[in-house]
Amino acid sequence: MSAPTAPHASAARSFPMAPLLVLALAIFTNISVEMLPMGLLLPMSRELAVSESAIGLLVTIFAFTVVASSTTLIRLTRRVPRHLLVLTVLAVFAVSCFGSALAPTYEWMIAFRVLGGLAHGVFWTVVGAYAAYLVPPHQLARAVALTSAGGSFAYVLGLPLATLLGQVIGWRWSFALFGAVCIVVAVAVWRMLPPVDHLRDQATTSTGSIALPSPEPGKSLRGVALAIISTTLVMLGHYALYTYISPFLVQHAGVPESWLSGALLGYGVVGIVAVLAIALWLGKRPTASTLAMMLAGIVAMVLLGLSQLALLTIAAVLVWAFALGALPALLQTRQLQATPERLLQQATAWYTTGFNVGIGAGALLGALVLDSIGVAFLPWALCAGLVVALVLVAVDAALHRRDLTAR
Repeated sequence: MSAPTAPHASAARSFPMAPLLVLALAIFTNISVEMLPMGLLLPMSRELAVSESAIGLLVTIFAFTVVASSTTLIRLTRRVPRHLLVLTVLAVFAVSCFGSALAPTYEWMIAFRVLGGLAHGVFWTVVGAYAAYLVPPHQLARAVALTSAGGSFAYVLGLPLATLLGQVIGWRWSFALFGAVCIVVAVAVWRMLPPVDHLRDQATTSTGSIALPSPEPGKSLRGVALAIISTTLVMLGHYALYTYISPFLVQHAGVPESWLSGALLGYGVVGIVAVLAIALWLGKRPTASTLAMMLAGIVAMVLLGLSQLALLTIAAVLVWAFALGALPALLQTRQLQATPERLLQQATAWYTTGFNVGIGAGALLGALVLDSIGVAFLPWALCAGLVVALVLVAVDAALHRRDLTAR
């Protein structure tokens, strides 16, 4: 076990590929567990004798549990070593998965999803900031793109695999499988992820005195707030549609249910391409790339909302997959770049809360739209969120340039 990492000590060392890959693996597992009901929505609704929208609301329940509990849990665990905390939440995820696999009723399923949600907020606050402790600022976009690849692989492998297992041997085995994966990932974290000194910016002398914050050019609470609001809006619209991607593809686009795992695999492969594009090109200009991906997403949603042609619908879905595959990493990079170092833990917690408000509210909005006016109207929710977020990012970029000019 290596010693805690000093502030940006990796600036003088090679890029910490192995620890970042372990973080990516943990993120893969986390997102797969969170999103399992999406890929299993149809068989779960049949066996648990509830509506498709009720299964979709399991995503809302999970996300709102994060929102309600994460701030308190982060305060309670503030002094717990980050390495130990990651191990603990992975163990809780495993219990949540095994419990969900055995849940006899919808009510029991809710209970185990709440348990997973309690761990989820802590997980993202810790893991979201971990990369910033492992790399110097100029490598941050690359590090975030690498760890975010875990999320894209969750869409490429986790969600389609869960869907396929649900079709072949039953949805309960999907939850059981990811419970076992949580245990394997915990072992990898224990062996390969270095501890970090997450309290380094709080005490600066042997007597424990608190440092006065020094100005950090390009960093401000305004930038953090606008990045988080933009993220919330994008995730709200995205999960309004993506939570119900199965009924959207089957009922609106006419895709056979047996093709769903393949369709989700195709969506995820494009998401992986987007993450690779961030690492190679888009991450070098995060603001311009963020605006471009938002604009591409808006075009895709207009096409999905208006088109009745199968080929045009498929093309729009692929553009959507690329844009939303890139945006989470780009938006998180903007948040981290805007955050003063003394506020890194708090700002990451705020980001996690905003992200999960978007997920929960999006799944809820999607359920309301599905039950009231139909699945065909879901793309317009994401279109609206992207339009407002694009305006906010553009305004933030303009204000940032003005501030730098004023200096």
